[in-house]
Amino acid sequence: MTNNLEAQLLALQQEGEKAIAAADTLERLEELRVSYLGKKGQLGALLRSMGQMSAEERPKIGAIANTVKESLQTSLDQQRTALETAQIRLQLEAETLDVTMPGIYRPQGRIHPLNGIIDQALDILVGMGYTVAQGPEMETDYYNFEALNTPPDHPARDMQDTFYLPDGNLLRTHTSSVQIRYMEVEEPSIRVVAPGRVYRRDNVDATHSAVFHQIELLAIDEGLTFTDLKGTIKVFLQSMFGDLPIRFRASYFPFTEPSAEVDLEWNGRWLEVMGCGMVDPNVLKAVGYDPEVYTGFAAGFGVERFAMVLHQIDDIRRLYASDLRFLQQF
Repeated sequence: MTNNLEAQLLALQQEGEKAIAAADTLERLEELRVSYLGKKGQLGALLRSMGQMSAEERPKIGAIANTVKESLQTSLDQQRTALETAQIRLQLEAETLDVTMPGIYRPQGRIHPLNGIIDQALDILVGMGYTVAQGPEMETDYYNFEALNTPPDHPARDMQDTFYLPDGNLLRTHTSSVQIRYMEVEEPSIRVVAPGRVYRRDNVDATHSAVFHQIELLAIDEGLTFTDLKGTIKVFLQSMFGDLPIRFRASYFPFTEPSAEVDLEWNGRWLEVMGCGMVDPNVLKAVGYDPEVYTGFAAGFGVERFAMVLHQIDDIRRLYASDLRFLQQF
């Protein structure tokens, strides 16, 4: 019986080494390991018959079994290393980059001049402590007019020819509506800046568009005065345009009192660039602020106006034409 078991062990070794050498995947190699050396594998099945041998026969068969096991394990380890090396080599070959090949040209993207002005203005104002706020472009009459001290019969509505919608809502004529929405949910003190697209029924020409962009700022706190407004606007405009002369002219807006237009001396002439004023007490009352305690100021400007001045653009329509010959200059 000893000779028969010894022959079976040696045959198992030869068969296993041949099968392992032929394994071409790590998965197949693991199947062979389990088949030959696993708890229920072929080597274990042969060794279970050692219980029928005499005490003198067992050491000899045990030594042969250990040799077979070590030989099969060595073959498994060597084949695993060879397969892993081949796998890495194939992966490296597949991922090799030929640095001598010509590259694929992709034109560099550019920031649109309007977005550039918005980013620049917001960087300045956020640096001055303002928080950016957004609101809907389709507004109610209340937020666009009434809460801003402009009731239905107010003549100031003629200043902003409005796009009304069939459901009674409208396309906002300014981003001041964002300030009302912000004040309704926030308590003073506040510093907020509202950028966005606005709409008015203007005839399109070189200086007018039915769709344009505004940035408006609002500050509410105890003890704010027109001096604070002038100082804020001066710092902002000089950060945008440089150290140029600035003047304030008395004007009228329904939601500020007193109100002013702001002019900038540019290339030897005065340019109107902003509107501003102290927040009207009726606006503060509309959002639940006590005008006996709080005061505030607001200011706003057209982004297109700034872009045309800073970039010396002669026609506002160029900003919307998506003409690459124009846009690539920026």
